[in-house]
Amino acid sequence: MSADPSRPLLYVITGLSGSGKSVALKTLEDLDVHCTDNLPVELLPQFVRSVTGGEGGASRLAVGIDVRNASDLARIPEWLSALGEMGIDHQLVFFETRDDTLLKRYSDTRRKHPLSHDGLALADAIELERVRLRPLKAIADLVMDTSDMNVHQMRREVITALGVGTHQDMSLLFESFAYKRGLPADADFVFDARALPNPHWDARLRPLSGRDASVREYLEVDPQVQEFVAQVEAFLDTWVPRFEAGTRSYLTIAFGCTGGRHRSVYLAERLAAHCREKGRDGVLTFHRELD
Repeated sequence: MSADPSRPLLYVITGLSGSGKSVALKTLEDLDVHCTDNLPVELLPQFVRSVTGGEGGASRLAVGIDVRNASDLARIPEWLSALGEMGIDHQLVFFETRDDTLLKRYSDTRRKHPLSHDGLALADAIELERVRLRPLKAIADLVMDTSDMNVHQMRREVITALGVGTHQDMSLLFESFAYKRGLPADADFVFDARALPNPHWDARLRPLSGRDASVREYLEVDPQVQEFVAQVEAFLDTWVPRFEAGTRSYLTIAFGCTGGRHRSVYLAERLAAHCREKGRDGVLTFHRELD
């Protein structure tokens, strides 16, 4: 849903245990969103009223709701409706993960599933949780599948998918990657930099990355690189506003090269700087092979 920037905004974070809800709440908290976890659903209106009321009240909030609220889950639409009547915009975000990934995560962390009681096996507990949360998933504004994400990728996806940090501009993520490790699954546009001169073959530059001044200088004096940059800048200047006009909240623009250290990193940083110079907020970079 598209939020009115003049109204407080509440993110309701829910989904399967082990799917990344805690990561999402921590990420939002790091971005100055007022967060609380495992809030009883019936307390939502009182909580929002107390946090947003008065001078200096919070304008962005997030609550984590999970299967431990089982008796109240069916009433969430009722409470969200009450928030709307209070002038509070809200977005229900559901975190989803494949069973095999959940089983591995629980095995790695040795945490206990909240429904693992009375001798219930982990696989059965996960299936029971899916059934109980099915009504929430059906009404979610956004379903985020974290099956193939690590913690860093989850944080990045939360920032980009929710557009945190800006209510006016579409969030842009400029990502670098190595083709030898495959394409990023979440990229909207992919630009191949392998035809450009490769700093890897200069022994002085090989240990460095596209963030370093020496690599930037090497690439910036090459006419092919500057032609590539100018054409991508023109493409973004033309098409990003059109995607934004279509109510798109985020775009991921990826640059790939052989090793994902030099050309692709330089291009991601260079194009991100270009968009910032154009006055855009919410411009992020992520270097898959470096970060």
